[in-house]
Amino acid sequence: MPKLTKRVVDMAVAGPAQAFTWDSEVKGFGLRVTPAGVKSYVLSYRDAGGETRRITIGKHGSPWTCETARTRAIEALRGLTDGIDPRAAKIERRTAATVADLVEIYLAEGPAEKPNKKASTWAFETSSLRRHVVPLLGDRPTKALTAADVSRMQADIAAGKTAADIKTGKQGRAIVKGGKAVAGHATAVLSIMLSFAVRRKLITTNPAIGVEKLKPKARERFLSVSEVVALADALATLEAEQAISPTMAAAIRLLTLTACRKSEITGLRWAWVDLGRSCLRLPDSKTGAKVVPLAAAAVELLASLPRTSAFVLPSAKTEGPIVGLQKTWNAVRTRATTLARARAVEAVKPADEAPDFTALRMHDLRHSYASFAVEDGGSLYIVGKVLGHAQASTTQRYAHLRDDPLKAVVDRTGEKIAEAMREGAARERLSNR
Repeated sequence: MPKLTKRVVDMAVAGPAQAFTWDSEVKGFGLRVTPAGVKSYVLSYRDAGGETRRITIGKHGSPWTCETARTRAIEALRGLTDGIDPRAAKIERRTAATVADLVEIYLAEGPAEKPNKKASTWAFETSSLRRHVVPLLGDRPTKALTAADVSRMQADIAAGKTAADIKTGKQGRAIVKGGKAVAGHATAVLSIMLSFAVRRKLITTNPAIGVEKLKPKARERFLSVSEVVALADALATLEAEQAISPTMAAAIRLLTLTACRKSEITGLRWAWVDLGRSCLRLPDSKTGAKVVPLAAAAVELLASLPRTSAFVLPSAKTEGPIVGLQKTWNAVRTRATTLARARAVEAVKPADEAPDFTALRMHDLRHSYASFAVEDGGSLYIVGKVLGHAQASTTQRYAHLRDDPLKAVVDRTGEKIAEAMREGAARERLSNR
């Protein structure tokens, strides 16, 4: 039984069930790790009746460290000798909690209630609550919160009142944005937290349930073959100029050829790549573990990449995967727009009739892959399987675009996109002669 230190906490890993590491100095003080990897400090003790009780002190991280949590545990045990039950005292504090207090209670104790919720989901909820909800509602007593408060909060987030440029660490920064989508998500997360408070009997009703969540207008854009050619041309041009690294260029090409989500490509490990069976075996994704079939062009690209790291696309500065792909994407779409306008002028056409890629998102590459697959005869069921959709309704957005086996659809679609990309790269080589 070790003394709980930062090193011990950092080394604690998640298992199939909740795991506890108990402190050697303070009896009953320990660390709980959920299967999702969420770490919280706890205190186990016996009450006046001899019953074993356990309370959660707080989630590891600001403000709770080993030392601050140990100090709180010592204070609670000292109160116990004076006849003050830590659990009863905590319940009294919690029922008088502000929204900011409730946020910390939820983030500390929620993972134990929902042990299978993904760590990435908890990270998203943490960001929504601390960066949007707390600045607007943090000082308000939770029991006094009304539907009108929630609606006003949602409107304020949509208007950008919580938008900020936040410094994180020595060199990092977080750009906090507003807008309808962000506001709707933050309101949904607030409602989840308030339902938790109802279950814990901290409040009697959830005032967010009746509030209609804001939803942004659909922004999907489907590229044409000629637009894929233009993007590939821009990508090859920037790579030839050494304006972007080969690793970043490979990331964009893989996104285009696989229809994977950005996080699935940037964090891809060689251990998950099965070139022999032309697939990726992702142990975790937005919809859980899945197998991603690969077109021949994607297999060829992966086979050409050097294996210098556990990651397919390693960072040049750290031992982890690449970061900052958005900066590369910004350069690619800007160059593609410039090239498209220049070619329109060469063809004696108005420049404003050329495709504009400046608002194109990386996720639109995934939508475009799906549109190519549907137009090429793939059924919505097959396309949904290719994309890894958990629900058939998610694939319905492509129904307006229009049964072959899965691999056949992937190969045809991949070859169609790859041919467009090869044409774009060939144009760049010809222009340099």
